Amino acid sequence: MNNKIVFITGATSGIGKATARIFAENNFSLILCGRREERLNELKGDLQAKFGVDVQMLSFDIRNADACAEAWNSLPSAWKKVDILINNAGLAKGLAPLHQGDHNHWETMIDTNVKGLLYISRLISPGMVDRKSGHIVNVCSTAGHETYPMGNVYCATKHAVDALTKSMRLDFYKFGLKVSQVSPAHVEETEFALNRFDGDNNKAKIYEDFNPLKSEDVANAIFYICNQPPHVNIQDILMMGTQQAGSNFIDRSGRIYD
Repeated sequence: MNNKIVFITGATSGIGKATARIFAENNFSLILCGRREERLNELKGDLQAKFGVDVQMLSFDIRNADACAEAWNSLPSAWKKVDILINNAGLAKGLAPLHQGDHNHWETMIDTNVKGLLYISRLISPGMVDRKSGHIVNVCSTAGHETYPMGNVYCATKHAVDALTKSMRLDFYKFGLKVSQVSPAHVEETEFALNRFDGDNNKAKIYEDFNPLKSEDVANAIFYICNQPPHVNIQDILMMGTQQAGSNFIDRSGRIYD
């Protein structure tokens, strides 16, 4: 097994996949998690072939506490000494005012963005506490720092991530653990918009008139957070594309950086 172990949820696409790649390039061992086993297999094979790193994959639904525990318990004991946990799995579903909201959308977002983060953190953090070593990075959002019209429940879940990050830091700092987060605005090369609009490709075309961040940009920020000296903890990186000044302020005059 190579060097430190990094556990990444939501690794089959977007930010999670880009993050897996940058850590593999730098010789970290990886535990890659996601629901789509075929994609995990493909990513595992690609990273092992290109970078020669050790990779474990866990295919399960993060919304299910029992499934999380079963996946975690299936790992060999040596792989349970996780050095870095990246709670990346998350999504938005729907875009509607509260009085027209879809209960299923709400439950999917709450179960994935909040409860899934809690389930995984609860399984991995005790070992970090025992070893007095570890780093937890939560992928939040600018939606965890502000709100926007019709983003009600998604914004609420990301505000919860921000609050959990701060609370976890207070729980763990006396044990020598670092707790950080990265809060990106719009990011292309992900499935965010496609998930939000239930697979409607036309509605998901929201980046055609401006340059948002790319998944690699966020992955680079995560890698930066995780590779500081032991005495340095980057608590949050809030990042947007140059054409975005906030959730409600985007220069849509064209993709000027292509």
